[in-house]
Parts: sequence; C-alpha cells; structure tokens
Amino acid sequence: MPSTREIRRRIRSVKNLAQITRAMEMVSASKMRRAQRNVLATRPYADRLLDVMGELTGRAVGMRRGTLLEVRPVVKGVALIVVTPDRGLAGSLVANVLRRASRFILDEQEKKHAVEVLAIGKKGRDFMVRTRQNLVAEVTKLGDYPRLTDILGIATHVINGFLSGRYDEVYVLYSQFVNTLVQRPTIKRLLPIDPPHEPAERMVDYTYEPSQEEVLRELLPRFVEVQLYQAVLEAIASEHSARMVAMRNATDNAKELQRDLTLSYNKTRQANITKEVSEIASGAAALAEM
Repeated sequence: MPSTREIRRRIRSVKNLAQITRAMEMVSASKMRRAQRNVLATRPYADRLLDVMGELTGRAVGMRRGTLLEVRPVVKGVALIVVTPDRGLAGSLVANVLRRASRFILDEQEKKHAVEVLAIGKKGRDFMVRTRQNLVAEVTKLGDYPRLTDILGIATHVINGFLSGRYDEVYVLYSQFVNTLVQRPTIKRLLPIDPPHEPAERMVDYTYEPSQEEVLRELLPRFVEVQLYQAVLEAIASEHSARMVAMRNATDNAKELQRDLTLSYNKTRQANITKEVSEIASGAAALAEM
C-alpha cells in the first residue's frame, strides 16, 4: 500500500493537471465561438456563389470541355487534400479523419488510380509521411483564423493539375462542424465541379460583360478556392469543439481521480493512526505487567 506522502504527491499532481485541462477547455471554448462565427459568416457568400454558378452553367451549355467542369470518362490521377489540426488533444477527431483518408486511398489504389496527397495541418502531414504516401504539398501553421490567401497555394496547385491532366479528380477531406458535440469526417469532390442545376422558374435574365462564358471561366477557380476555404474553416471549428469537449472530460476524470485518491489517503491515514494507537496500547499493557 502506498504511503500517505506518496498519495499526497499524487493528489497534488492530479489537482494541477485538472487546473491545466480546465484552462485549456476555457481557451478552446473562446476560440470555438469565434471559429463558429467565421464559418457562419462565409456560408451566405458560398451559397450566393453557388446560386450564380447554377445560373451561369444553366445558360452556358456545351462549354465544359477544357474547363473545371469537364468530367473525364477515364480516371487515372486523383488528388486528395487532407485537412487536419496542427495539434492534438482533440479527442478522436484526428484519428477519425486519418482513418477515413486511409480508407479512401486504399479504395482508389484498388481501382488502379494514382493518388497524390496534399496536407493542410501537421497531423495529416506527419501521418502521410509516416505511412509513406505520395505527399506532394503541405501547408502548416495556418493559425486559428486563416485567410483565403493562406490556402491559395494548394488551390492553385490542384486547379493547374486538373487543367493539365495530372489530376482527373480532386477531393477534400475535412471534419465537418455539425454542432459542439458532433464533428463528422466528410469527403467532398472539388474537381470536376458539379454545378447546381438552377430551376427554370428561378432563372433571371442577367446581362453579363464581357460574356457569360468569360465570366464563368473566371468564376470557376474562385468557386474552388471558396469551397476549400470553407472546408478549412469547418475543420478549425470542429477542432476547437472537439478539444473543448476532450478537455472537459479530462477535467472531470481528474476530479474523480482526486476524490478517489483523497478517500484512499483518509483510509491509509486512519489505518496508520489505528496501528499507532494499538502499538501504544500494547506497550502500555506490557509496562503494566512488569
């Protein structure tokens, strides 16, 4: 049985750990609220861009070939953008994303597709290096509040790769923010773009300058960039939510362990006192018999 000194030392350690995890929970909660605001602020822009895309593609029929809308009958090269956090302590979030990435890569390899990986975040980068995947690009240290320009390098790489024929399909894997307790690993196809179909009754007779085709060609890369940026913001909101919940669970577990150790300390201390009293009583009785 451990001594009371050892138990007191463990109680102090667990108490300090609970204070650290509680502070990390509060920090993650603050960051999560701002990350949620960023996600919600970009959604109206993304939705409006989607509406314009649907209206334009509905009018510009027959111009898919040679653009980001072209669906190729034979797929040879596939690019996968994996969005993960730079840090851990986020529960099972990172493991779920990496498990989904591994399954996707294996499925594509079984179809004889050459898969190239582009990592956003240290956790995904380290996993791909460790498992010896074909990692061709990486972006790390985006911070908690990235800008659109921070992911333009990755977006430009996959757009040029698609137009040059290096990639026939491009996917992005990220953790979709559903709510504070639910973050869902999601794979979305970025390229070729699957344009929304605008209903005929909603179509408005806009006038485009210089032309509908020219506007659409300029809009398609921006659409890919916004979709990728939205995925990064969703992943950041998911990261802070998962970390907040993980730190709250760690704090609760530490407090429960502290209570158990305190109970053990009291029992050990009571046993020592009883033992000492018994020894004193035995000594007194032995002296009385002399």
